[in-house]
Amino acid sequence: MKSRSEVLAASKQTAFDVCVIGGGATGAGCALDARLRGLRTLLLEGGDFAGATSSASTKLVHGGVRYLQQAVRDCDIGQYRVVRRALRERKLMLENAPYLAHPLELIVPCFSRRDLYYFGAGMKLYDWMSGDRMLFPSRRLSVAESLARLPRLNPSSLAGAVSFYDGQFDDARYGIALVKTLVDAGGAALNYARVVGFEKNGSGRLTAAGVQDHRSGENFTVRAEVFLNATGPFADQVRELAKPGAQKRLRLSKGIHILLPLDGEDVTAALLIPKTDDGRVIFAIPWLGRLLVGTTEEEVALTDEPVVQQEEVKYLLRHLNAYLTRAFTADQVVSTMAGLRPLVSAGNGRNTRALARDHELEVDRASGLISILGGKWTTYRAMAEDAVNVVQRQLKLSALPCITANYALAGASGYKSSLWQTLVSVFKISAEAARQLAGKFGTDAFRVLELVQQDPSLAAPIVAGAPGIQAEVVYSIRHEMAMSIEDVLARRVGVQWFSCESALAAAPIVAAHFAREHGWTAEQAQQSVLEYTQKLRRTLVRGGPAEQGLEASTQGSVPISQGHV
Repeated sequence: MKSRSEVLAASKQTAFDVCVIGGGATGAGCALDARLRGLRTLLLEGGDFAGATSSASTKLVHGGVRYLQQAVRDCDIGQYRVVRRALRERKLMLENAPYLAHPLELIVPCFSRRDLYYFGAGMKLYDWMSGDRMLFPSRRLSVAESLARLPRLNPSSLAGAVSFYDGQFDDARYGIALVKTLVDAGGAALNYARVVGFEKNGSGRLTAAGVQDHRSGENFTVRAEVFLNATGPFADQVRELAKPGAQKRLRLSKGIHILLPLDGEDVTAALLIPKTDDGRVIFAIPWLGRLLVGTTEEEVALTDEPVVQQEEVKYLLRHLNAYLTRAFTADQVVSTMAGLRPLVSAGNGRNTRALARDHELEVDRASGLISILGGKWTTYRAMAEDAVNVVQRQLKLSALPCITANYALAGASGYKSSLWQTLVSVFKISAEAARQLAGKFGTDAFRVLELVQQDPSLAAPIVAGAPGIQAEVVYSIRHEMAMSIEDVLARRVGVQWFSCESALAAAPIVAAHFAREHGWTAEQAQQSVLEYTQKLRRTLVRGGPAEQGLEASTQGSVPISQGHV
């Protein structure tokens, strides 16, 4: 990727065919599709790429078994269509970035023959809807088979289980891969650039966007023929900028996840808790060496900060522990995440749990702003295809075909599952480091390790006991537009999700690399660590043990290695 300063300068001077606002899954997907159809494309993101909703998912590429259940129970054709489309898109996501997405076995414990029949039949319907894009067929498991796959599962009253497959992916890295693929195809992408207003011509059509650079505070203008609003939870705000007084279309739902230690357990299958006391579905999924548990659902306002509360953690642990022989406790939570889901309001007061995760395209006739609303990660590509079709019509261009269905993302070309072994053989690194590099960067791992050949010290771990080597930090800063400690630890490398304690220890190391790459002073590096620590604290459980431990460990200053600054 070009440096941020280069993209910033070009953005001020170029007239684009389409400017996509929002650098999450949908926006990055739209920008890539537009560029691959030959349009001069700019992607603007107010924070970091995939920095909000798109990196706070359950990490599943799925049709949605709960939505299928609602479709059957309520005869809801909208939910049925969502599931059918998502199952079609599921396999495409896995094929286009196989280093970031793979099949995952999910197991539904059953405590009666009725449950075995009910869930078994439901999963066969799920298989049937997948058609030739089915990953692996579902099947019933005996009690022994169930316990072999989930050793912590409580065998008391267990009648067996139903096994089925969906996909699992690294959501933040998938978002970064979309942006890198866009740039490789000749598009432009800029993070920390927030649209704060629009300019219009005499007939009221949008001609330019006023943008604020959050790194420098500078305001500048971007000119484009069409503006596409793909800002997820913030879509109503952008609609308001284009059309003051526009009726709000979104209802926001907060979902939280907690991460728990697996303590060396070799867990490869996920647990699906099919029903909670309030009608939810909860997943407990092995992810990056941890157990990811979620999600909750609570309707919130956009002004609400998406943070994790103690009661939400208790809710998840209460339902999870009911299925286990050894209970998890709140003081074992190593990290948490919270995000907002944008749901298109049906105008009928339905609970957010009942709203379809379908998307909707809106074109404001007066201003010409195109907004894509709602949707879910798994259908990002189909959403982008629909949106860019509308962009083409608005530009009065002959229809150019969408080619994203079978387009390998950055790092996927030439990828094989044995890549990590090749990295071990060629670069003499540990198997653990090689697996991390292959799983985060795909074939771009060779470029990361070229940095180690130039500077062998970069082969050192970022922090002992956590994933990632220091070359990944430098590569993220130089080639992936990482601009902050959080960008690196949360979305580029993933240390923050391994544990907040590890992230806190890694922060000074990352700051030191930023100092070397961007010329920060020791004071600037120190300030960046303190700011990250403060933000990290806001993600932790209010009043919980992790927050108290972080508070105790951050009294006074945080040391920055003078050898690096």
